[in-house]
Amino acid sequence: MTPGDTGDRVEPTAGPEHRGSNEHGPPPAAGRTTGSREIGWPVELRFVSYLSPGIPRAFFEAVVDHVRQALGWRASLTVESRVSGPVRGTEDPFSKGEADVGFMCAPALFWLRKLEDQPVELLPAAPVFRNVRAPGRPVYFSEVVVRPDSPTDSFLDLRGCSWAYNDPCSLSGYYNLLKKLARIDEDGGFFNGMYCSGSHLNSMEMVVRGEVDAATIDSNVLRIKLRSAPELRGRLRVIETWGPFPIQPVVLRSGLHPELKDRLRAALLTIGAHTAPALAGFGLERFAPVTYEHYAPEERALRECERTLGLQSC
Repeated sequence: MTPGDTGDRVEPTAGPEHRGSNEHGPPPAAGRTTGSREIGWPVELRFVSYLSPGIPRAFFEAVVDHVRQALGWRASLTVESRVSGPVRGTEDPFSKGEADVGFMCAPALFWLRKLEDQPVELLPAAPVFRNVRAPGRPVYFSEVVVRPDSPTDSFLDLRGCSWAYNDPCSLSGYYNLLKKLARIDEDGGFFNGMYCSGSHLNSMEMVVRGEVDAATIDSNVLRIKLRSAPELRGRLRVIETWGPFPIQPVVLRSGLHPELKDRLRAALLTIGAHTAPALAGFGLERFAPVTYEHYAPEERALRECERTLGLQSC
């Protein structure tokens, strides 16, 4: 699955054409980008997001526009809305040299790092959203939601009920559920049925319509949706909160030039409420420096969960 298969493409944002002496643009001998390992300065930075529609497309458009302006570089955005990251066992756009920067859920980063060619690496800057439970930290939570009239008050009350998850590459919607089941020595048989909804927004709708009894929702997705549709506050009830977990990573194609990687990191770290007011409207405070150690404990936890349940990661 690659960006553009059935995902939506945002046309390249306007930006200066590259000039050999442009202090912000690439050097005169821009590298080709035919594979993940080739060191290159792409003529256009190609971003891909796997996190919409839960996190609105406009959020990522604003991030891309900020980077374009900060670097003086042409940039485009593709949105893949079917999964939270490249699916294991399929071609990914980074290995094919078709994407340079990606927003995805952590499990996809974990398995991409296990590929022989390691097509991606962590971009060491991550978003920080406003959250009184973890102020100033690049983390988020999984919210277990039911209908207000549900008799359940805890996860254990959901035995024999039905469950919706967004997709099998999601940390907040799928893997956190698997970890919970493994901790209580259960598996999917705990539920009467488990249904893949296709997105966090669909999972919420399935709960509201009574098609399933419960779901886990990304805390930022839930907050943003409740702000745009406040009537849902009376139609959903949070019975448990799990976390915090490391926020969805930003990844880089490994073959980008090291100087370009540094510039991309620096550009993201300048994002704040004053430099990118459009992003503040989504609850973003800033981008913060991170290293892979921020994500490594979660990778170990997922591997252990897979071994316990006899599963293969996404």
